[in-house]
Order: sequence, then structure tokens, then C-alpha cells
Amino acid sequence: MPIAPDPNTLHPVEGQPRVVFLKPLVSDPRIEVGDYSYYDDPDDALAFERDAFLYAYGPERLVIGRYCALASGVRFIMPGANHADLGPSTFPFGIFGDPWAERTMDLVMGAPSRGDTVVGNDVWLGYRAIVMPGVTIGHGSVIAAGSVVTADVPPYAIVGGNPGRVLRRRFDDDGVERLLRAAWWDWPVELVTEHARAIMAGSPAELLAIAERLR
Repeated sequence: MPIAPDPNTLHPVEGQPRVVFLKPLVSDPRIEVGDYSYYDDPDDALAFERDAFLYAYGPERLVIGRYCALASGVRFIMPGANHADLGPSTFPFGIFGDPWAERTMDLVMGAPSRGDTVVGNDVWLGYRAIVMPGVTIGHGSVIAAGSVVTADVPPYAIVGGNPGRVLRRRFDDDGVERLLRAAWWDWPVELVTEHARAIMAGSPAELLAIAERLR
């Protein structure tokens, strides 16, 4: 019997081509995905890079941790979507070639960038959630369906709305601190398998106790 599912299996759920592990799928060097993070799309799950990684015209990366769940319609808006906002018009004249390019391309290229977009480990992004450029989403967070995430999200928060705001925290300060110290997503996969029930339904203290036995 295998110790865990193979993280390099493209379609990990038998009979469900709509579900893919992202790590073996992505080829763009600007996208980094950890083991077991998956994407669900009933139309074409293989088109993640085309459909979900949008306006990626620059060097900024999309980093997704391990054990993340990305529902149908999740979109990452990358900094290439930004327009310069320096004067009366935000129209990107320069991208349409000369003579506009020679007059304005430096302004187009000067649009601000917030850098990489980072999704922590064990994050659940709900149906049609949108993540704006340069946002960092903390470990263990939940982004509600249809939310627009415009600002960084703390670990183990539940965020909803447009713009997204923290609706509540999944654990108190002590619980979050214990969970971050336990960092179960970094455990050997054999240990994750052994303690999968505790990871899903146990307490922060229980997970930390398991982690401390590793050290």
C-alpha cells in the first residue's frame, strides 16, 4: 500500500478530469507550486496557466504552497494588469505601437508593481475568488467564494467580500502560534498520512506535540 498519493499524478481523483495537481501541470517558470495543491475546473483544468494566471507580462512570480485547494474560477491578477496613474488618463497608449509607443512607452512601463503574489500552505481559495497583484495570503487561510483579495491576509483568517476583509479568525492567537510552529505541511509525507485525522480534526496543541516529537 502506498504511503501517500503520488504528488506528481496529474489527475489524482479517479474519474474526475476536472481535478489536477498543479505541480506536475505548470510549466511557466514564474509559477511555483508545492506538493498536493490542486485546482478544480469543470471546463478545462489543464488550462490553469491560461485561465487563472492573468496579465503575467512581467517577472513577478505566483508562489503557491503545499496542500492548497483552488476552486473553479479562481483567478490571480498579476501586475501586468496595472496601468500608470500619473495624470488625467490611465489609457496605455504605448502598447499599441508607434507613434504612441515612442511618446509614452516609458510611462506604460513605469506602472507600479507590488511584487510577487504568494499563497501560503493549506490555503482554501473558494469559487471564483480573485487575488490581486502582490498579495500574500497566510498559511491556513480560507478565502470565501467570490471574494476579491486586495490586501495581505494573516494566517488562519477567513476572508470574504469585495474588497476582501477578515470576517473572523479560525483560531485564537495561541492556536495560530502553535499551528505555525507545528507547520504540518513540512512534515514528511509518511507522518502526514499517519496523522491525517489529527490534521483535519485535531487541536493546535495536538499538532504541535506531534511536531515536537520530530525535533
